Amino acid sequence: MNRTNRTQQLGRWYTSWSSLEAQDLLPVAGDASFRRYFRVAGKDSSVILCDAPPETEKNAEFVALAGALAAAGLRVPAVLHADLEEGFLALEDLGDQTLLPLLNAQTVDQYYADALGMLQDLAVADAADFSLLPYDRAHLAREMALFPEWFCQSLLGLDLAEEATERFAAVERLLCDRALAQTQVVVHRDFHARNLMLLADGTLATIDFQDAVRGPVTYDLVSLLKDCYLRWPDDQVRRWALLHREGLAARGVVVPDADAFLMDFDFMGLQRHIKVLGIFARLYLRDGKPGYLGDLPRVMGYVQSTLKRYPTVPALAAFAAWFDREVLPAAQSQDWFHESG
Repeated sequence: MNRTNRTQQLGRWYTSWSSLEAQDLLPVAGDASFRRYFRVAGKDSSVILCDAPPETEKNAEFVALAGALAAAGLRVPAVLHADLEEGFLALEDLGDQTLLPLLNAQTVDQYYADALGMLQDLAVADAADFSLLPYDRAHLAREMALFPEWFCQSLLGLDLAEEATERFAAVERLLCDRALAQTQVVVHRDFHARNLMLLADGTLATIDFQDAVRGPVTYDLVSLLKDCYLRWPDDQVRRWALLHREGLAARGVVVPDADAFLMDFDFMGLQRHIKVLGIFARLYLRDGKPGYLGDLPRVMGYVQSTLKRYPTVPALAAFAAWFDREVLPAAQSQDWFHESG
């Protein structure tokens, strides 16, 4: 079924259970998935309708997680009605104000304090209430494999020799080992400023949580503080990370000492950013979404800065040498590298 027909069917579905006419479905900005969102404005309120094709989207997971996250104390959009077979959802309208454009030097500390509080709520939530898959070695490695396939080979046109493959494999083992050794908690898995909404009462809400897993305690922290869509000074990021560590410890979460926590945080960030390079390349090449290309230089910058921070770790040093010699020049030859601003 084409998109026009799906949209018409979505409107009829809304009318069938709400007894209200969906005369105008106003498109709302979407995300990196195949989901589409529309706003239906009523006399006294509005509803967000989501067209989430069941063959590609995790609709049952989204509905279940919405309830579990709310029970854990997080503000999320309420699910008003759902047809999982068709892939249609009606959600509470939280507005349009994402956190990203509101962040600046004057506002970021308070907003991030609120966001870190949400992550601490997640960290002490009972994972048994969420029916989550583990963020295990196979899952972590499968994500990292997107980097050589989609970023290096498909986007940059690199021919990965045996040496490069071996260096990447060593880094993959190291990062997976470090991630799995961390305290495992409920992980949103895409907790960043584009997926945080500021509500009219000043509360932060989170969206796009259907990929949640049980995984490393620093994963969501990385998503927030080493955001792929903006970057803060490293010293400031590390200060926030240590404040979060103190908050976790105060609530009974098992965390290592400050130095070990920061290393966990950095290594987890390296895993995420290597993965994201592959994901953003795939979004462009496979899904026809070029808007993510402009974020690639920032993500590469995260990778480089983390590698430089640990020059005495053999696997990272070898990978860094290859990254600087082969990957960086290939990226710098691309138009998107220089057009990113």
